[in-house]
Amino acid sequence: MALALNLARRGLGRVWPNPAVGCVIVKDGNIVGRGWTQDGGRPHAETEALHRAGQSARGATAYVTLEPCAHHGKTPPCAEALIAAGVSRVVSALEDPDPRVAGKGHAILRAANITVDVGTRANEARTVNAGFLSRITKDRPTVALKLATTLDGKIALSDGTSRWITGERARAHVHLLRAQFDAVMIGAGTAVADDPELTSRLPGMNAGRIVRIVVDTNARLSPTSKLANTAHKQPVWMLTAPNTKAPATLGAKAVEAIHVPAAENGIDLSAALKILAQRGLTRIFVEGGATLAASLVKADLVDNLLWYRAPAIMGEGISALGSLSLGELASLPRFRREETIRLGEDVLETYARAH
Repeated sequence: MALALNLARRGLGRVWPNPAVGCVIVKDGNIVGRGWTQDGGRPHAETEALHRAGQSARGATAYVTLEPCAHHGKTPPCAEALIAAGVSRVVSALEDPDPRVAGKGHAILRAANITVDVGTRANEARTVNAGFLSRITKDRPTVALKLATTLDGKIALSDGTSRWITGERARAHVHLLRAQFDAVMIGAGTAVADDPELTSRLPGMNAGRIVRIVVDTNARLSPTSKLANTAHKQPVWMLTAPNTKAPATLGAKAVEAIHVPAAENGIDLSAALKILAQRGLTRIFVEGGATLAASLVKADLVDNLLWYRAPAIMGEGISALGSLSLGELASLPRFRREETIRLGEDVLETYARAH
């Protein structure tokens, strides 16, 4: 199952709206087949593993990181494929909460006299597919907020100068993470000030499915920006207020305007995430700026915090987060530290929500 989970991680950022699943087929103590969900969500992991196993799958055990699907979609159910291949046992990490599956896959296997064990490395499997599970059970993707700051939490000088606070290894790590998410999100201020491209430019990384999202209440994104000029190659979605009319020049460059219910001082971010989930997104990587970061934290929408710290102190400057308008210490947003990684002279600290 540990190997199956590692295989599943290969699909992160590449298979939405499907889950990233891994499958390993074992017979007589030997691995005879392995597979993972392919780009775009198909073929499924079980189909890939069975294809590689061939006749060796008969009488074998299949280790799968999520319950095999039971419904007919663009492909036949994986539960039926496992039965047809003649496997004798299926070890599944998790039951799939998707109502189209939700125990039905396991039931089909048991009805065919296949032994089914559920729960092996379940917590790890939940972590791998936290985004998919959140989309199904909470109607929203998971949100990972990335901050890159000095030791005193600054992201730029007072005049807005921000390149570069962290070093080359930390920046390369950000590009790696981008490729593992379905979408990268920034606020309009960051889009205007930095004119980023928000792509993953590491050699060998096929990150063309990354959706680039700008929270842009008043449609401030420039038609001459890097995002607009590359939208025909890689999707750019602009989240705007209901009455905002995006410039026709943005539409002509394939920037898609998505109207979201309004809220105080902007758009309703909870409603925005629900809309993005309906469009299939499961994992969103938020890269700033300070206003968007603070709004997400205040709305309790941040599931993971990824904090890159450079060994430098700025003193005066722009803070990583805007005001949270807190009136008492008891209301401080809390996170649980999970890991600390050294990246050259910089450090990455990862956190998960504390509740």
